[in-house]
Amino acid sequence: MSRISIVTQETADSDQKELLDAIQNKLGMVPNFLKILAHSPDALKAFLGLHGIAETGSLSAQTRERIALVIAQGNSCEYCLSAHSAIGKKAGLSNSEIEANRNGTSQDAKAAAAVEFAKALNTHMGDVTQAEFNAVREAGYSDSDIVEIITHVGMNILTNLIGKATHVDIDFPKVSLESNQAA
Repeated sequence: MSRISIVTQETADSDQKELLDAIQNKLGMVPNFLKILAHSPDALKAFLGLHGIAETGSLSAQTRERIALVIAQGNSCEYCLSAHSAIGKKAGLSNSEIEANRNGTSQDAKAAAAVEFAKALNTHMGDVTQAEFNAVREAGYSDSDIVEIITHVGMNILTNLIGKATHVDIDFPKVSLESNQAA
């Protein structure tokens, strides 16, 4: 059970309602973790702003989901793992690719470099080795791409913190951290 109640359309003030309506219109749903963030409209706006900027970058939707999956697994966030398994499938990731991402790699060689770099960033809180940095560059990622990978890692750490600290109720098909297989 969630440690912080979700903000619903019925309980929302005008600022919260406006934000929730915008999310509903864009996604067709409002994930529970965003309903928790809605307690602070400023925090929700900040997250949506970062998410919006990160969504328009050079990384493909599949690579963004691969990064989210490795970070959720690494930080043991079942909410985020469940959410990004579902979103990853919608983006075209197969069950075997999702499993590879959770294990810190990919079936695609270039994407594997991004996932491995993201995992190293998360594991070492950014203190990556020169070899890890060189590997992502050698796979064909530009400085701009690398900045985006770092941004996605940071954004996913934030969502993992929210998911874990609040014990937010999972509103996606649940995926177990232990099974390491998408449900």
